[in-house]
Amino acid sequence: MSSKFPTRYYSSKQEKHIAKALGGKQVSNSGATRFNKGDVELQDWLIEAKTCTSEKKSFAIKKEWLDKNEEETFAMGKSYSALAFDFGDGKQHYIISEKLFKLLVNYLKEEEKH
Repeated sequence: MSSKFPTRYYSSKQEKHIAKALGGKQVSNSGATRFNKGDVELQDWLIEAKTCTSEKKSFAIKKEWLDKNEEETFAMGKSYSALAFDFGDGKQHYIISEKLFKLLVNYLKEEEKH
């Protein structure tokens, strides 16, 4: 990706990709409305998306992004939150809480038994 377009272009492209990949929907106006928050909404999930406008080797995650997403998840009555980010290469990575990660680990252990 090169940054010849406005930042909003790259953000919207990332949000659309995440929504399609996970079967969710992109939140209108990137969550800037009074009632809808976050960037991508699934049934029980609220996902905040962050992207680079050009390819990077590192990406700093701000604690305030995670805190805000958890607050908005609670306010919208959702059960789970995640922060999606990429390095400008279109490959998505997700940050989830330890509690949710433990649920995932336990779920996968159970699946392996079957």
